[in-house]
Amino acid sequence: MAATSKKQGKLIVFSAPSGSGKTTIVRHLLGLEELNLEFSISATSRESRGTEIDGTDYYFLSASEFKSKIKNDEFLEWEEVYRDNFYGTLKTEVERIWAKGKNVIFDIDVSGGLRIKRKFPEETLAIFVKPPSIDELKIRLKKRKTESADKINMRVAKASAELATAPLFDVIVVNDTLEHALTEAKALVSDFVNS
Repeated sequence: MAATSKKQGKLIVFSAPSGSGKTTIVRHLLGLEELNLEFSISATSRESRGTEIDGTDYYFLSASEFKSKIKNDEFLEWEEVYRDNFYGTLKTEVERIWAKGKNVIFDIDVSGGLRIKRKFPEETLAIFVKPPSIDELKIRLKKRKTESADKINMRVAKASAELATAPLFDVIVVNDTLEHALTEAKALVSDFVNS
């Protein structure tokens, strides 16, 4: 991505195991005008679900379109979650937000978050949102009532591996109480974007 003459925005990455509360935190921060944030919309090769809108929820691409963009080096980061099911961040998405003079906030998986941090070490604040415990995470996932027991167990198993990466992030926010996590996240982001 080419450097521009005006001050480039910052990148704020939130990663966490599913059920840790990162999406709630990101939504809260997006509502705080003084942080000057805009959400980075991910691209995916999966089909849209329910009321999802192309260009609002995701950029929906076919698997062949996604592969073509990988070949043309159009992604900041990408991952093939399983065969022909891709997720990634388009470079043009970050450029679009920076061109508006805003900072980019990501709600992204652990590996994608760490790839962005590696590519932009100075411009990125990588925050890992940690549940108080695996047991609490399991309770939160069950309360959602959106997934089967098998799917919850799969997410909990994946969470253990994701928790092991927490020390690779700049900061760990423990979401023991949402109010505390929101306050801490706001202070961290505010300090970073104003530095």
